[in-house]
Amino acid sequence: MRVVAIDGPAGAGKSTIARALARRLGVPYLDTGAMYRAVTHAALRDGVQPNDVGAVTHLAGVSRIDVGEDRVTVDGVDVTREIRSDRINQAVSHVAAISGVRTVLREQQRAWVAAHGGGVVEGRDIGTVVFPDATLKVFLTASPEVRARRRVAESGGDVEAIARSIAERDRLDSSRVDSPLMTADGSITVDTSDLSIDQVVEKLHGLVVEREASLG
Repeated sequence: MRVVAIDGPAGAGKSTIARALARRLGVPYLDTGAMYRAVTHAALRDGVQPNDVGAVTHLAGVSRIDVGEDRVTVDGVDVTREIRSDRINQAVSHVAAISGVRTVLREQQRAWVAAHGGGVVEGRDIGTVVFPDATLKVFLTASPEVRARRRVAESGGDVEAIARSIAERDRLDSSRVDSPLMTADGSITVDTSDLSIDQVVEKLHGLVVEREASLG
């Protein structure tokens, strides 16, 4: 089963590149970050504090979350745009730090890949925890300035403010006890700062082909 695990910090280009690579390979694509954002949306919708471990874990288990390539729904409601809002951005790291939530969503991610027969999966703990035996594990990164500029180009805002927000997200994601953001063993790091999307996709496609050839 072909599984490509793509990890990295906010603004490194994971979603865009993972989606394009999946199309190039002809396999499905899963944005696991959208799953954590969906749980965060459910919590804020219900007036639950993002750091309320028990309540948020319960919501993760009972909410109907459907993450498609271009659409995310929670309990049948389209939240594709809402989960990218500043409100969600400010709360999602707290939700993602809850071990119970991570356990629930990991199981869903593995079930999704099993049901689809593989895929390109992107997030922050895919190569380290969810699929440590993936066909190819990649850690995408970029300079802080580039990452901030990309976020502003996508959603608007002030570069300095976005840079501070990204730095805080990095700190929270890298310091959490359960599955901190880090480079997986055997992962290949690719700095996207000075590369176009097409250049990165071409590079990763070549790596997948090489890895599969070496595995026979």
